[in-house]
Amino acid sequence: MIKFSHTIFALPFALSSIVLVQRAKPLDFATVFWIIIAMVGARSAAMGFNRIADAAIDAKNPRTAVREIPKGVISRGEAAFFTLIASVVFISASAMLSPWCFWLSFPVLALLFTYSYLKRVTWLAHLVLGFAIGMAPMAVWVAVTGALPGMISVLSLALMTYIAGFDILYACQDIEFDRAMGLHSIPASFGVGKAMGISTFLHVISALSLLSLYWLFPLSPVYLFVVGIIAFLFFVEHKLVNPDDLSRIDMAFFHVNSVISVLVLVAILSGSMLKGIL
Repeated sequence: MIKFSHTIFALPFALSSIVLVQRAKPLDFATVFWIIIAMVGARSAAMGFNRIADAAIDAKNPRTAVREIPKGVISRGEAAFFTLIASVVFISASAMLSPWCFWLSFPVLALLFTYSYLKRVTWLAHLVLGFAIGMAPMAVWVAVTGALPGMISVLSLALMTYIAGFDILYACQDIEFDRAMGLHSIPASFGVGKAMGISTFLHVISALSLLSLYWLFPLSPVYLFVVGIIAFLFFVEHKLVNPDDLSRIDMAFFHVNSVISVLVLVAILSGSMLKGIL
């Protein structure tokens, strides 16, 4: 039901924030461990809840009818149990980080779960998804320093717009189904052409946010080189998908985005380690 490999979209951003936050406060293994566990738990809980909430809709969509709940491979009860366990893992991992993280874990889960129903009422669902996942770097900052996030918020902005942008692209393939079901995705509400324009705008913001980190957290020039590659991959992603040919959405969504996420971590890691050397 849950493809853990898809966690790679957001996890590198959380790991990148760990690299940056250690400048403010050295990290120990236990802190890094619980941050990763919390990240995986939150994402698994969100996806499990989403599968339950969308089960009836998924059953009517030929593209998603093969998912485990519509096919009967997993019952709603089993999915609910999985979601409960993942939620407990997230809350417990948050508690291991700090009391503040423990109390904040509840509204975070509420936001992640609320997303699953938003497409029924508003086209802003993509942006809410981006915001919910994009909180990861700020959450890492809070977990480690106990202080409100500052400059790390720019990395969160990069993740928010990155996630929202490619979620809009992915929704383009369901435009006719969403319109028939009265679902309010951006493609269904504004058309594929405008949706791709909005996605492009969001990805430009993401690239510029990543670029600004070079000055906010003084990094090696190597960082600029890798960010240049990331910007090029954003361009490739949008060339792969166009209003007249949506057949390569999966390639753009899964393959290109996975590379972009990993490169963000590579950029920040190399930019930090090589600062003062190159």
